[in-house]
Amino acid sequence: MQIQIQDNTHTVVFMLNNSVAAGSLYKQLPLKIMVENYGNNEKIFYPPTKLNTSNTPSAEGPAGTLAYFEPWGNVVMYYGSFGRYRGLYDLGIAVSGGEHIKELTGEISVTKVSD
Repeated sequence: MQIQIQDNTHTVVFMLNNSVAAGSLYKQLPLKIMVENYGNNEKIFYPPTKLNTSNTPSAEGPAGTLAYFEPWGNVVMYYGSFGRYRGLYDLGIAVSGGEHIKELTGEISVTKVSD
């Protein structure tokens, strides 16, 4: 499963893992939604429905990771490295355009990439 996240200028493609939470996000697509800055290493957005995190691995890792922060119900796109945090689940990794995560702004479209 791959998804594409796009604003007016930039495109990032993520390869989702086979977790329940990644599938839960995938089923909600397509979305048009606002992206927000958070901290100094991530962009976030809030899917309409909370993701099911059962049997989903914890997230910890490099820039380009796509994760879900269950306590707030937001999807996180990391453009800097990060550590393990309680309630943070791994959804996948950027396979192209990861260098553009930091520049995403305004309304984004989140869509499925055709197989």
